[in-house]
This record gives sequence, C-alpha cells and structure tokens, in this order.
Amino acid sequence: MFIFSNFLTALAVVVDYALVIYMWIVIARAVLSWVSPDPYNPIVRFIHNLTEPVLYQIRKRVPVIFGGIDLSPIIVFLAIIFLRKFVVSSLYGLAQSLG
Repeated sequence: MFIFSNFLTALAVVVDYALVIYMWIVIARAVLSWVSPDPYNPIVRFIHNLTEPVLYQIRKRVPVIFGGIDLSPIIVFLAIIFLRKFVVSSLYGLAQSLG
C-alpha cells in the first residue's frame, strides 16, 4: 500500500503546484488589465488564452456590479484556495492514512 500512498502524495504535490502557478497567472492577468499591453505580444496572448476560458465562465454567471469592477479573478482566487485546502489536504490525509 505504500506505493499507492506515495502516488497520492505525489499527486497532491503536483495539484498544489499547478494551482499555485495558475493563481500567479491570474494575478498577472489582473495586473495586465490595469495597463494597455500589446495584444500581439506572445506572453500576453499566452496569459489571456490560459485564463479567459475560466474567467469567461464566471463572468457569464456572476453579474457585473460595483461600478463595472470585474470580480471574476477574486472568485477564481477563492476557488483555488478552496481546492488547495480541500482537495490537496484530502489527498495528503488519505496518503498518510494509507502509509
């Protein structure tokens, strides 16, 4: 069973790193929205292409209030924090109980 325990620990680490990296990409997207970046810059396009599908789905469901402020990055942050606390911690706990 220790092999499955190690697998779950490794999976928890990978999921945690992926969520942290995505959080930083969303932060970069929010900072880029404050300035007027070149839309043809490959880095700007990469960040936009990674974040827009998630932010678009949130924008469809959450109305824009507070004078036009986009709350979708904040909702993504809260979702990432929830996933890190719930999913990653659950994977770590399950791995410890098996090992």
